[in-house]
Amino acid sequence: MKNIRTRSSTVLGIIFLIIMLFPIYWMINASLQPSGNTLSASFLPLNPSFAGYEKAIADQGKNLVTSLVISLGTVVVTLAIAAPAAYALAQFKFRWISWALLAILIAQMIPGVVIANALYAAYNDLGLLNTYTGLILADATSAIPFAILIMRAFMMSIPPSIIEAARVDGAGQVRAFVSIALPIAKNAIITAALFAFLFSWSDFLFALTLTTTDEIRPVTLGIYQYLGTQVSNWSAVMATAVLSSLPAIVLLVIAQKYIAAGATGGAVK
Repeated sequence: MKNIRTRSSTVLGIIFLIIMLFPIYWMINASLQPSGNTLSASFLPLNPSFAGYEKAIADQGKNLVTSLVISLGTVVVTLAIAAPAAYALAQFKFRWISWALLAILIAQMIPGVVIANALYAAYNDLGLLNTYTGLILADATSAIPFAILIMRAFMMSIPPSIIEAARVDGAGQVRAFVSIALPIAKNAIITAALFAFLFSWSDFLFALTLTTTDEIRPVTLGIYQYLGTQVSNWSAVMATAVLSSLPAIVLLVIAQKYIAAGATGGAVK
C-alpha cells in the first residue's frame, strides 16, 4: 500500500512538473520554428532554424548588455548597503531595531508604481532619467529590504562569542564585520545577491517609467516594444525571451546549494 502511494505521488509530481515546464518548452520550440508563426508550429522542432536567434541578437543584443550592467550594478549597491545594515540589526541590541525592521517590512509593501512615480519626479530634477545610475538605484530600492531581512536572519545565528573574541583581540566593529561576519554569512550573501540580480533583471516598471529614449533600454522593455514590430515573426520574439531567461537559469543552477543554505540558515539556531 505504501509503495502504491509513493508511486502515485511520483506520477502526480511528474505530471505537475511537465505542466509547469511546458510553457518553457514551447517558448524554446517556437524560437526554433523556421516560419516564425507559433500557431502553425509543430510540436517538435523537426527542422530547427536559428534565424530567430540571429535576429534577436542583432535587435536585442544591446538591450541584453544593458540589463546585465544594470543588474550587476544593483547587486553591488544592494550588498554594499544591506550587508552592514543586516549585521547592525542582528548584532546590536537597541530599542529602535524593532521599529527599523517594521520600517523595512513596510518599505517592501509599498507598490512599485508609487515608488516609480516618485522617482520620476526626483530624477527629472536631478538629471538621472535615462541613466544607468538611475535604474540601478531604482532597482536597488526593491532589492535592499529583502536582502537585509535575508542576511539578518542568517547573521543572528552567528554566536556572539565569536564576535566578542575578535573584539578582545583588538578588532573593531568594521574589522569584525569584514573578517568574521561576512565569511560566515557567505550563503546568505550569495542568496541576497542572486535575488537582487533577478529583481533587477526582470524589472519592467522602473525601466518603463524612468527611461524616455532608446539610449538605455533593458531587455524587458525591449521585448515589450519588440512585440509590436514582430507580430509576424514570433520566432525572434521567443528567441529573445529564451536569451533573456538564460542568465537567471544559469545562476539558479550554479547557486542552488547556496540559496537553500542561505534561505534557511537563520531559521534554526
